[in-house]
Amino acid sequence: MVLVERARGTRRVFAVDRRAAALGAAPGQTLAEVQARIAPLAVLAADREADAAFLTWLAGRCERFTPLVALAPPDGLMLDITGCAHLFHGEAGLRAALHGRLGLSLRDSIAGTPDAARALARFGPSHLEAPRFGPAEDVAALPVAALEAEPATTRALLRAGLKTIGDLAARPAGALTARFGAGPARRLARILGWEDTRIVPHRLPDGCTVERHFPEPLVQAQAVEAVLAELITALTTLLAQRGAGGRGFEASLFRSDGKLRRILVETGRPSRDAGAILRLFALRIAALNEPIDAGFGIETVRLATTHTETLAPLQPELDGGSGEGTEVAELIDRLVARLGRDRVLRFAARDSHIPERAARVVPAQLPSALAARAWTAPPGPPARPLRLFDPPEPIETLAEVPDGTPLRFRWRRALHEVARAEGPERIAPEWWRTAGEATRDYYRLEDREGRRFWVFRDGLHGVDGAAPCWFLHGLFA
Repeated sequence: MVLVERARGTRRVFAVDRRAAALGAAPGQTLAEVQARIAPLAVLAADREADAAFLTWLAGRCERFTPLVALAPPDGLMLDITGCAHLFHGEAGLRAALHGRLGLSLRDSIAGTPDAARALARFGPSHLEAPRFGPAEDVAALPVAALEAEPATTRALLRAGLKTIGDLAARPAGALTARFGAGPARRLARILGWEDTRIVPHRLPDGCTVERHFPEPLVQAQAVEAVLAELITALTTLLAQRGAGGRGFEASLFRSDGKLRRILVETGRPSRDAGAILRLFALRIAALNEPIDAGFGIETVRLATTHTETLAPLQPELDGGSGEGTEVAELIDRLVARLGRDRVLRFAARDSHIPERAARVVPAQLPSALAARAWTAPPGPPARPLRLFDPPEPIETLAEVPDGTPLRFRWRRALHEVARAEGPERIAPEWWRTAGEATRDYYRLEDREGRRFWVFRDGLHGVDGAAPCWFLHGLFA
């Protein structure tokens, strides 16, 4: 079987299975060439997007072994197992557990640096069944293809008689850089361990983590809440020792069949109240579209904080309460846990003098420092209404002079006689953002029945040769 994709105007082989590789098929060949040499041949279309999604899914499954898992596309993963191997009785036990959980044919290696492990796994001897730990002498025996340089660079090295990484290591690094650039020399230094690098995990490491492993998998979903209660108590104790509080708490349920379920709750302010966090998880679990399914059993439950902040001890009030502000924050947290973050919103000020752009809605749990600057209403009656029409509604006006205050206007077929008027308040357009907008003159009007309106004239008389139009933008309470 081969996978093919269209490249350079023809169908070329993207990947081959073991039998096709044994018969001479290789990636990069044209499909016609392979079909002429191998028959029968199963041909399927390559799907890079599906491959990338599958690789990300595998990375999630590998998080039970280490929190630092990086993607090495198109077909690799990089795990930083520093400090994790003893949890599986050594590196051999970790490797055996990894192979057993993934259930795939793997080429893997353990080395001191990420680049050395990658080179050993991809270009070292094929040990698919036996452990492969990659001692230092094996790195020197790797072919120069382990540099993963341009094909022209690899061919030039082979023609020069440099066939292995050890041959390159015996030559001055300056000569390699002068001939082929800094890329191959840097890659060589990383493979040999002369230069160490850190991997970039596809998920940021959690600030604080506790977990439970079970000798016998949990088969009842109801037991998950009891385990979460224990983990929340342990996590809040750890947070209290650090003088911190969590803004987000994520529970990860690792099933024995490899499936992973994540449950996230967030708070509007740092918290380490175990009871409140447990109630949020209960609300979130009850609101899930798909209930928790233990499947063949849950082997590991992990609870982690996605974001932590400094939290000083709080002094309770005399009546034992926590204050009105805390109660409102807890109410918002409960609503978010039940309805979702994008459905519980609040207003935040925005730096714009255009009325319809002066405010926006943001998630209610978003910190004020990230939402916008604080805003305090000026003293006196409101100069602008709380309710605005989007878009402003057109009206017909009558004034003594073209640029004067309206005497009467018609809105929604009803005629309103103006008894009092304030204005104009001129608002110029934001010319640095949007072109084509006109200057507005706003008026606060009150009709004979006591109803108050906020209207504006869009444009100025004698400018651009067009008569300005009038609009009703809002209503005062």
